[in-house]
Amino acid sequence: MSIALLLLFVEEANAQCAMCKAVTESSSQADPNQLNTGAGINKGIIYIMFIPYLLLGFLFWHFFKDRIKGFLLDMGVIGG
Repeated sequence: MSIALLLLFVEEANAQCAMCKAVTESSSQADPNQLNTGAGINKGIIYIMFIPYLLLGFLFWHFFKDRIKGFLLDMGVIGG
């Protein structure tokens, strides 16, 4: 249900922080031919996004590694 609501309001969802928007607007006004600023901001967003997912993945593995191994053994995917 929530995914359907998110898909309905895609046009109105601006997921850009005020600082990122200010930097890109000021740099594009200073030099309209410069394309490196957008690429640098995108790399920074990916870097910032990667760390929490890495930590969550490690915590998931740490707490559920025995259950996952037992499930895979029961399914016959791995050998004991």
